[in-house]
Amino acid sequence: MRLKEILRTATQAWSPAAHHPTYLALGTSAQQLDASFNTTSALEIFEMDFADPSLEMKLSGSITTTHRFHSLIWVNFGLGVGGSAGRLVGGSDNGTVTVYRPEGIMASLEDAIVGESNKHTGPVRALDYNPFQSNLLASGANDSEIYIWDLNNFSNPMTPGTKAQPLEDVSVVAWNRQVQHIMASASPSGKAVVWDLRKNEPIIKISDHSNRMHCSGMLWHPEVATQLVLASEDDRLPVIQMWDLRFATSPLKVLESHTRGILSISWSQADPELLLSSAKDNRILCWNPMTGEVIYELPTANQWCFDVQWCPRNPALLSAASFDGHISVYSVMGGSLSAQQLASVDKISASFDAMDPFGTGQVLPPLQVPQSPTQPTIIPPLKKPPKWVRRPVGARFAFGGKLITFENSKPPQQPSTQQLPGQVFVSQVTTETEFLQRSRELQVALETGSFTSFCQAKIRSADSESEQDVWRFLMVNFEDEARVKFLRLLGFSRDELERKISVCLGKNLQSNGHGVDCNDLAEKIQLLSAQQSDEYMAAGDPNSHGRSASPAEFFSQLPKEQPNFQIPVSADTDGLITQALLVGNFEGAVDLCLSDGRFAEAILLAISGGEELLKRTQQRYLAKQRNSVSKLISSVVTQNWRDIVHSCELENWKEALAALLTYAHPEEFAQLCDMLGMRLEAGGSEKQRLQACLCYICSGNIEKLVGCWNQHRDCTSPLALEDLVEKVMILQKSIERLRSEEVAVKSAILADKLTHYASLLASQGSLATAMSYLPASSDQVRILRDRLFHAQGERAQGPQPPCPYPKAQTRAAAPDHTPAAVTQNPQRPRAFPPQLFHPPNAPASAPLGFMSGPPGPPVPPSSTSGNIPMMHNPGPPPPGFIPPSSIPSTPPAIQGGMPPPPSGTYLPVGPGYPQGGPGAPAAKPFSGPAVPPPPTGAQEGWNDPPAVRGGPRKKKLPENYTPPAPITAPVMSFSGEPAVPQEHVQVPPGAPQEPSVQLLQHLPTERVEQKDIPAEHQVLKHTFDSLVQRCQLAAGDPQTKRKLDDASKRLHHLYDKLREQALSPSILSGLHEISHCIGSRSYQRGLEVHTQVVTSSNFSEISAFMPILKVLMTIGNKLGV
Repeated sequence: MRLKEILRTATQAWSPAAHHPTYLALGTSAQQLDASFNTTSALEIFEMDFADPSLEMKLSGSITTTHRFHSLIWVNFGLGVGGSAGRLVGGSDNGTVTVYRPEGIMASLEDAIVGESNKHTGPVRALDYNPFQSNLLASGANDSEIYIWDLNNFSNPMTPGTKAQPLEDVSVVAWNRQVQHIMASASPSGKAVVWDLRKNEPIIKISDHSNRMHCSGMLWHPEVATQLVLASEDDRLPVIQMWDLRFATSPLKVLESHTRGILSISWSQADPELLLSSAKDNRILCWNPMTGEVIYELPTANQWCFDVQWCPRNPALLSAASFDGHISVYSVMGGSLSAQQLASVDKISASFDAMDPFGTGQVLPPLQVPQSPTQPTIIPPLKKPPKWVRRPVGARFAFGGKLITFENSKPPQQPSTQQLPGQVFVSQVTTETEFLQRSRELQVALETGSFTSFCQAKIRSADSESEQDVWRFLMVNFEDEARVKFLRLLGFSRDELERKISVCLGKNLQSNGHGVDCNDLAEKIQLLSAQQSDEYMAAGDPNSHGRSASPAEFFSQLPKEQPNFQIPVSADTDGLITQALLVGNFEGAVDLCLSDGRFAEAILLAISGGEELLKRTQQRYLAKQRNSVSKLISSVVTQNWRDIVHSCELENWKEALAALLTYAHPEEFAQLCDMLGMRLEAGGSEKQRLQACLCYICSGNIEKLVGCWNQHRDCTSPLALEDLVEKVMILQKSIERLRSEEVAVKSAILADKLTHYASLLASQGSLATAMSYLPASSDQVRILRDRLFHAQGERAQGPQPPCPYPKAQTRAAAPDHTPAAVTQNPQRPRAFPPQLFHPPNAPASAPLGFMSGPPGPPVPPSSTSGNIPMMHNPGPPPPGFIPPSSIPSTPPAIQGGMPPPPSGTYLPVGPGYPQGGPGAPAAKPFSGPAVPPPPTGAQEGWNDPPAVRGGPRKKKLPENYTPPAPITAPVMSFSGEPAVPQEHVQVPPGAPQEPSVQLLQHLPTERVEQKDIPAEHQVLKHTFDSLVQRCQLAAGDPQTKRKLDDASKRLHHLYDKLREQALSPSILSGLHEISHCIGSRSYQRGLEVHTQVVTSSNFSEISAFMPILKVLMTIGNKLGV
């Protein structure tokens, strides 16, 4: 794309890469005249202002010279020192080499010239400077003159060696870009000489053997020290030769695309794969010298360009000088010309004086520029991105913790004629090693069921007492007698309590579990036995010696002396109680005892008065008690634990939880623990919330545990989230162990935490584990599940999740084929084949292996092949069978470019899985004659033959034209014309007669009985048909759908052989193995079995169906169904 342009016939030189802004120096070219025959010469410097969309260049300075230039270079010698812009060196037509100060030219100073020499005897056509030592300059002129100049001492040049023989002009000199003491020169005869300045002698000479090489340019490779290119100006050999000095017998590569001699070349220092050339064929080409192909051609004018140069600072820019006096600056990155077009319009508008341009005294109206309806011109860029645009290295994180990196660096001094393949590295990045390790430990515990050892390990590694308590409570859930062990964790041990009671009562407690002193009891029994023996001996009972007394004897021998007592019947309390007892009024007696404060007598009497009286007595007694123990006693007696949970002090949460563990009914236990936990959670302190978590663990309420833990702990960090997930999963497993079934937790907070947890696992590369933690809700979870499944590739287990994104189903609306529309809007018939219309009420039969479902919409009409109508079968076909007479001899796929399907019987597709994927109408079997309506308008099916667009137009029909009557019965005519009555057809003698339509209609229908597939092979048909259906539902491109339709038809060859039992046992065994692999989604294994069957069987026996099975498995593997 052209960016800047100026009218000059000049030699050009760009400012060095380190100089800013970018300048272009132009010196009047020697041996060229313009149309005015102007003989003056000048050296001008222009600034490249690309913010200005116009093509004009801004002149920064100029100086008049006494000679014209053959060559001009801008050296970075002294650049930046004292405001220096380097040095401009020009080679003139009179042999003078002049050195200028660019800053002096731009400032119009008189001392712009800092050096001048007339050592050369002829025009100086070649100039170049050393890229390593910018003070060294090489120049070439006539008679093989080559001088090496030092800009620090410009008066005394040196020569690289003796002059080359025979003497000839030096057209170009060039310093090597990698070795500072190597320089080359070339002459128009096509010979190039490589000089070693350390030895002051030539070391190698290069020449073309054709002797037609007229050298116009020579350049060293920017990166490879031993390679250079030579350009030929000869029209007989317009080529660019690439030479390698290591084998300089012939060119390494020849670039041939120009049709006439090459005038100039320039090699980009920023990208060695870009080489410019301009030639006499008015073309500027950009080559890739490594491959020899032209990768860009500049849109230039119809004129020769004698000099092209890349811009050192901006590698995308280049300048071209043409013989028609234009200096143009181009960009190889392309762009739009709209800004330049608008600038041209503004320039035209500004050239007129809007007030009174013609002196007529009238002001012109504003210039109205017509808006062009065409799109702005877009100039394309290079075919491939240049090196300065390409990233040398790059890295990007991908899903699943993958890090994708690439590196385009090429080892130096290793040229390659073909592009080396780039390497992309995919690595797994793990940033949370502890989190990942703990997640693996949890996963191992969940898979192996070693929950107790997992909890013990967590207790040992816990860093706080509260954390240990949580894991102790969780571990108890997996042990027997969990309530007793919960009591121990709360600090209540029965054995320890019995010991304390014994100490309080002054007894020596033995561990018999009943609080009785065994030794004391034994001593008392022994003492009692001795006393009884003494009493018997004192009574002189001879029979008592040697035997013990019976219980009756024992009690009868007890002392009978007891004092007499009086039964009071007075009017006081005792007398009233006595009278109430005498008459059996227990309730009155109890009331009297309670009123007198005799609570023990009241309870004893209430026991004798019945359960109801006892309950009321207990309530009245407990209501009068106000000490701290009475409330607990009341709850123990009445089994009312809600009062304890609601009214106890929060400091006594352990005692309340212990009471629930001891007395609460299992059905009420979880609810009461949750109530206590909610009271603690409402307390607000972190300690109370932790205590509430323990209550929730006892009750097994995962939802409450997650909510409480989330309030007092920050679960955003990976390790904190791991803590929560560990506790939740262990508690869930304990509940599942108790209930012997899976537990589904419905908690929005937990679902969010598990989703976050799965995302963290996925970011660390643990994809399968992350998949197992995903909840089954929300769009975000469905998207993450889909990404995890596909990221695992072949290692993914389980069925493929449904697509989380909505699928847009497009379906063309079927035209309304009603008889009324046909009669009301008659249309002229077209040269299209008749269409088969399936009536909507035709029954559909689903063959074996297809799922049934609701009937689909009616099938739109489909065209048949040629002009052959479908034969009508008067009798209904058997289920799943279409008579051969109803199948067209040439299927419609032939006209659409598809191969004809194999002949045979085709079963209709069931309505549950319509052919063509979701949304496609269900197929209906043909069950009767139908009238195809004439097509309306320009509607065409995708498979219809194209209408004839060209050729003579048809005659206009008269207004009273009546279309022919529709065909209501099939005919045997093979032309597009309606059938002619049989008696009017001229038939040659002896020719066979066509049967009449009436005769065909009355022919009986032959019913074909079809065998069933053996029961042991029904699984093959079910598996293969199911795979076809799944692929049809998942396929998106038409090509895959066509393959599946063809597969559905070709599988019937297999089913026919199964019905006929025509397959060998080895083939049947292989088919069953393939069916098993398809059922388990092991398509790779299925393809291996397929290969074994094909290689070990007779191909003619399996050629009809085995290839399509391979296609089916390949498609199924690709679609992941």
